[in-house]
Order: sequence, then structure tokens, then C-alpha cells
Amino acid sequence: MCDTCGGHGNHGEHAAPSGPGRRIVVTGKGGVGKSTLTAMLARLFARDGRGVIAIDADEQRNLGATLGVADDVLANAVPVSTAGDYIEEKVGARPGEGAGVMLRLNPDTSDVVDRLAIDGPDGVRLLIMGGVARAGGGCLCPENAVLAATIAGMRLFENDVVVMDTHAGVEHFGRALARGFDSAVVVVEPTYNSVQVGVETARLARELGIGGIHLVINRARDDADRERVARYLDRWGGFDFDSVHTVPYDEQVTECEPSVEAVLDGSPVAHAVGLDGLGTALAKRVDGELAAAKKDIAAIAPAADDRRLRVAFLYVRGRAGVFFLFGKGYGADALISAVGAVDVATAAGITGAKPASSEALLATNP
Repeated sequence: MCDTCGGHGNHGEHAAPSGPGRRIVVTGKGGVGKSTLTAMLARLFARDGRGVIAIDADEQRNLGATLGVADDVLANAVPVSTAGDYIEEKVGARPGEGAGVMLRLNPDTSDVVDRLAIDGPDGVRLLIMGGVARAGGGCLCPENAVLAATIAGMRLFENDVVVMDTHAGVEHFGRALARGFDSAVVVVEPTYNSVQVGVETARLARELGIGGIHLVINRARDDADRERVARYLDRWGGFDFDSVHTVPYDEQVTECEPSVEAVLDGSPVAHAVGLDGLGTALAKRVDGELAAAKKDIAAIAPAADDRRLRVAFLYVRGRAGVFFLFGKGYGADALISAVGAVDVATAAGITGAKPASSEALLATNP
């Protein structure tokens, strides 16, 4: 059944996230600085040599300007939710036309970044999710099916980072949009209401299985602001955050808006947000888990090539009769290598996603 309206058909569960990499969702009350923090993380991770995809899931669509993307480039950007041809190709109906239609609710969106993302500064790729474009626009299920599958369907490699800016409040944690992230950054100000929303989002993030949940106290002027947040956290029952970071108030952030360009180098805000602060905590947790997993695999995987498992990644989508072999460069090869096995599709010269025909299966010599 459809997660949105309870209707339509479902051809299977939503896909699990594809590939390693980091997926970070930035959340909190409106106006606390989520977009600024998301943009700074994206730019600083990119400058550190990471492959970065920044996702604007806020219906206000401010992340592009905050990243420093040129106005003319943003004007030509196509949000996922309004990409009519793409949505129809993936789920079987155009935006607003899903009522009474049998939809594919687990679409293959692994190509969404290549087809709809735009280029930003420092090599950041920006994907704009979009939202409801008009009142009374009809059934939103085609759009929501694609939006929900977008995160899970991204092909990521070990050095890749996805950072998603969300709209205000907690609603995105009640939908599939926030599933599949390994880290959540909860942004608050030294105010009672923002801490209340922060605690609610942190608890929902944990219910969704997000492993690392980090608190950022933004625009803090002094120790009194930090102590105020601590008191408000206690009033709301507290929460065991994996790390707590303080980003100081800096007038320059306001003066240089919308872009964060002017505060990326050497500012106190960049120091707190970047790879000496929050960025380190986000990277360290995932890197530690990857290192531990690799160590465990190395202890049990055969060292000799002729003794290693030969594995092919076969993609089967529900009852739709869609079968693909994932080969070199499609993410599955990195996963197979990481578990100490041989990717037979890559060894057979298969690149990308190829139909799992009899010829293709024979070429892998299973």
C-alpha cells in the first residue's frame, strides 16, 4: 500500500540505501540556521576531497543560494517533485495524476543525481527535492514515491557524503524521506521552543534507526547560552546525543548572506562546523564503523583469489519482471570488494546496469 494515501499498489518495499558513504540529515526548528549549516558542511567536506551531494528537501529551496550557486543556474534547476517526465518514467504517472493509477512505489532512482542535480561550488552536486507546487493539485503519490526512493537509490562510494537540508519541524521524520541516513544533526538555538523541537526530532531520528545523532547549539554568544540549552534539554527529559557542538554567533554570517562563501575560510563558525569540529565527529563515527567491518572481513575472507567467493549483484524489482546485473561503477562492485569477494560482473567486463539476460548471466560464469 502507498505510504501517503493507503491506495495504489505496491511492488515491494522501498530499497535499502545503495553503497557505503555517509548520509547526514540536518534538522530542527525553522530559522535556527539549518541551511547555513548544511551548506557549510557540504562545502567543507568537498574541500576535504569528498564527493558531496547536497539535497534541498526544504520547500523554501534556499540551499542553492546558501551554497553559492549562481542565480541563473538555480533558475534552470528542475526539482525532483516537478520533473514530470522523470516521475512518469519511474512510477507510471505524472505529478498530480496518481489517483486510481497502479504506481510503481519502489522506483529505480539510481540515476537521479546524474539527470537532475546541478553543479555547485567546490564540486558539490545539488539536488532539489521540491514540494507541493499548487493547492488542490491532485494526488501527490507519484511525487512522494520518487522522493522516498531518491535517497535509498543513490549510488555512493566510500568517500561520498550526502547532506540533506530539511524543512522546519519533524514532519519529514514521519515519512520515508529521512530513512536510510546514518547521522542526524539536530540544530537548536538557545531558546526554549527550538530545544523542544530538537528533542522531538532527535527521538524520532532514533526511532528511525539513525545511529549517530549530534546536537549543534547555533548562534551561542557565551557560556550562559550553552547552560540555557542544557536546562531546556533537562526540562524535556534530556537526550543522549553522540556529540554536542557549539557554533558561535557571528555577525558576518548575516552580513554575507545568502552565500556562506565569506565565512568558509578561517572564521570561528567554519572552525566549529568544519573538519576540526562537527565534521570530524560525523566522519569519525562512520569511518570507525567501516574500519571495524573491514578488519572483521579480513579475518575471515580468503586471501587467495581462487578461494574468494564469486558474487554477482542481481537487482530484482518486485513483481514487475525487471532484472539487472550491476557491474563496474554502479556501487555494487565496491560493496562486493569490501566483503572480500570477487565481482563477477566487473570481471566479465560489464559496466553500469545491464539487463540480466541469459547471455549476461552466462558471461559471469556463475
